[in-house]
This record gives sequence, structure tokens and C-alpha cells, in this order.
Amino acid sequence: MLKGLGGLGDMAKMMKSAQDLQTKMTQMQDDLHNVMVTGESGAGLVKATASAKGELKALDIDPSIFNGDDKEVVEDLILAAVKDAQTKAADKAQEEMARLTESMGLPKDVKLPF
Repeated sequence: MLKGLGGLGDMAKMMKSAQDLQTKMTQMQDDLHNVMVTGESGAGLVKATASAKGELKALDIDPSIFNGDDKEVVEDLILAAVKDAQTKAADKAQEEMARLTESMGLPKDVKLPF
């Protein structure tokens, strides 16, 4: 009569694993605020530092690029450095996600809803 209930232990184990994963994901998301990446442009003349969450934290501009005639060049270098930092931030976040999912026995490229 209760023959089909043998899998409830597996279901409880699966729910516990999902709960553990969600806890670890939340912690990882919090940790990404503290992981910094630096993007560069113009051979290092402009450097943008961002958290792995993609929040711009610092901008370092070599004073040698300040020339009134080169305003557009400076703007392009700044934009390129920020984009580079954002790309590195996304890559770092993806790397941390892959590490977390793999540690939980899930495939690296699994897409989780949370």
C-alpha cells in the first residue's frame, strides 16, 4: 500500500541539496561584491576597477592623456576601460558560479533560476 513512498528519503535529500545550493549561491553573490577586477585601455593609461558584480569602484587615469584637443580620445579610453572591467566582472562571476555548481555535483554550465 505504501510501496511508492520509498523515494521520499531521496526527495528530502534533494530538497536539502537545493536548500544548501541556494544558501551557497546567496553567499557567493554577497562575496562577489568584495572581489575586484581591473579593466584597462590605452596600454594601461586608463584603468577601471569594478566589483565582480559589475559595480564601478575606481577609475585611474594617467595624467599624460589630459590634453584639451584629445577629449574624445580620453572619453573613448575611459569607456573602453569600464567595458573591459565589466567584462572581467561578468567572467569572474561566471567562473565563481561554475566552481560552486561543480562543487555541488552539478554540471558547470547549468543555468539556475536563482
